[in-house]
Amino acid sequence: MGYADIILPVPLTGLFTYAVPDGMSVGIGMRVLVTFGRSKTYLGIVARLHNNKPKDYQVKPISQVMDTAPIITDNQLKLWQWIADYYMSPIGEVYKAALPSGLKAEDGYRPRTELYIQLSHKFRSEQALHVAIDMLQRAPKQLKAFLDYLELSGWDQMGQAEEQFEITRDELINQGHTLQSVNALVQRGVLESYDKEVGRLNFGGDPHPELIKPLSQVQQEAFNQIQFSFLQKNVTLLHGVTSSGKTEIYIHLIQQALDKHQQVLYLLPEIALTVQMMQRLQRVFGNRLGIYHSKYSDAERVEIWQKQLSQHPYDVILGARSAVLLPFNNLGLVIVDEEHVTSYKQQDPAPRYHARSAAIMLAQMYGAKTLLGTATPSLETYHNAKTGKYGLVELFQRYQGIQLPEIQVVDIKDLQHRKMMNGPFSPLLLAKTREALERGEQVIYFQNRRGYAPMIECKQCGWVPHCQHCDVSLTLHRNMNQLTCHYCGYTYQVPTECPACGGHDLITKGYGTEKIEDQLRDIFPEARIARMDLDTTRTRNAYERIISDFSAGRTNLLIGTQMISKGLDFDKVSVVGILNADNMLNYPDFRAYEQAYMMMAQVAGRAGRKGKQGLVILQTKSPALPVIQQVVQNDYLGLYRQQIAERQQFHYPPYYRLVYVYLKHRSDAVVESASIEIGSRLRQWFSTRVLGPDKPAVAKVKSLSIRKLMLKLELGINMAEVRKYLALAQQQMLQDKRYSSLQIYFDVDPL
Repeated sequence: MGYADIILPVPLTGLFTYAVPDGMSVGIGMRVLVTFGRSKTYLGIVARLHNNKPKDYQVKPISQVMDTAPIITDNQLKLWQWIADYYMSPIGEVYKAALPSGLKAEDGYRPRTELYIQLSHKFRSEQALHVAIDMLQRAPKQLKAFLDYLELSGWDQMGQAEEQFEITRDELINQGHTLQSVNALVQRGVLESYDKEVGRLNFGGDPHPELIKPLSQVQQEAFNQIQFSFLQKNVTLLHGVTSSGKTEIYIHLIQQALDKHQQVLYLLPEIALTVQMMQRLQRVFGNRLGIYHSKYSDAERVEIWQKQLSQHPYDVILGARSAVLLPFNNLGLVIVDEEHVTSYKQQDPAPRYHARSAAIMLAQMYGAKTLLGTATPSLETYHNAKTGKYGLVELFQRYQGIQLPEIQVVDIKDLQHRKMMNGPFSPLLLAKTREALERGEQVIYFQNRRGYAPMIECKQCGWVPHCQHCDVSLTLHRNMNQLTCHYCGYTYQVPTECPACGGHDLITKGYGTEKIEDQLRDIFPEARIARMDLDTTRTRNAYERIISDFSAGRTNLLIGTQMISKGLDFDKVSVVGILNADNMLNYPDFRAYEQAYMMMAQVAGRAGRKGKQGLVILQTKSPALPVIQQVVQNDYLGLYRQQIAERQQFHYPPYYRLVYVYLKHRSDAVVESASIEIGSRLRQWFSTRVLGPDKPAVAKVKSLSIRKLMLKLELGINMAEVRKYLALAQQQMLQDKRYSSLQIYFDVDPL
């Protein structure tokens, strides 16, 4: 009888050994059904086979083998182990993050369906539509929902539709309507509902490599430099300004890899970006392209996983962070586009891995090359390139010689003092917006806060509603008429009076994207306005519809959060408004200026991408700050020099490595006591490298009080020893009965 070490989807360190019954055929990477504890059963992954019988406990047998062939490759297991070790997370957590739910369930997966709605056939004429609208006059909520449906789906009130769009019920509800209103329209026969299976594989037609555009001279030089760099370095940074044509270089590199019969992984930081990129890549690579991200149904993700294990896998995978965990058999090139974006780092739940680092490790395991592309490199990546660890290729000329946008800074503090602001809008921004719209051009407004207003306040006594479970004020979402906690998701009814003083004068403070949209509709009633934030992109098709509407000119004024700052390509955008740069700058984090520069430079790059120079209106109360001037002058090197000197002086990355130690408990007193105690233990080993404990900016989330310690570790330190001592401290604390329900976890290389 042999033995198998098995990965189980539980948050416990290490592997679990089970006996392999005689005659059972088990292979590494296969799923097996095992009993854990007295009666719990799990699907585990076989990580190792051996003949070493454990001596100190009774070994249970494997109950059942679920596969005839491995569903996890050797390189995937190596990557899982690297993520578990480096980011100090149990490998079972990596397993849970990596596999689609359908591959973790004993009964497999069922294709998922979504409920769609359509205009009833009997109302598809001008006369019938007017009958329906008249019928709904006494039900204003239903009427509003019906009119919004017609607009979303492409029907006009003549009963005509130039281009029809399929609409899910959730998409209509997402416009601020209730389930009851939508269901009432179905019950009255105005709309019909139908189920549709979602999540099918890409059958995008035959590849057309002949559609690949020739590179310009400048692009060709960059392409040649990348190839030369790959001869010497495994990782190369392509530092190219916005609209310099980096994507065309990527396409040429992908085709070159395909010609060598190699696979390509193309990572993007946001699901929204995959919409435009998918369209560009599908035109060239057709059915050789697969898409993988968390907005896809579980059934589709299972099917893509299985296809990647088949004899005919996708040659190119385009995806967000989780795509790095897919199986590959002959990976030759990894492209990490917009490598600077913080959403490549997984925050919660574990494993808290960085997809850029994981992608570099994955490529190394296959002997593949990694290209990191961005207009605003992270300081760590640029430092690695400048010191020779990575190759560096620079591309500072925009495609077809278009100039970088002109950036005009507006001092809104002065304008507010002189009472010249119209809400959050300066006179210059409104004037330039009006001119652009009258010329038939498009405008983007950037406000990195969603919702209607960040808070409401009683004008009489100053009371502000806070979340019962988190240490934050509640955001008003007026479309849904509710207050929402953006940390735990809990929702509250909007109060009609102040519970503290009984006053009725509750006012909003600050501006979210929803309020910006409302005010712009009043100022520019003729504009076709869309909003892109987390609230409007919750459903599967929402990203695609918002982006395609803006690309096609069906909307001409787009309001958005940081989603719109990353790599989207719109031809007719001539004006970009950054409404309040100070929201990004006044943040208690050593990366605040770096990330603010990146966000402003990236969103500015959406302007003037074809035909002529664009204009960016940057509104701030601190126009004299160096980082504002660096954005205006597109002076990344100036930012780098200033920030890197501060990092070196104050012992931050890339000169030091950071590990945050988080403690969470329902009792604030318990977490305070535990944080002091673990801090004392860690100082015995790490001395002055340990800072804290302290309270983070948000010190309570989901009813759990939080404390944080920071370790600053010099680059030469033995990280294996560091991990050993941190794990020991965690183990010692949790063995203490006082702290049995304490949560302790680590965030390695935090953002």
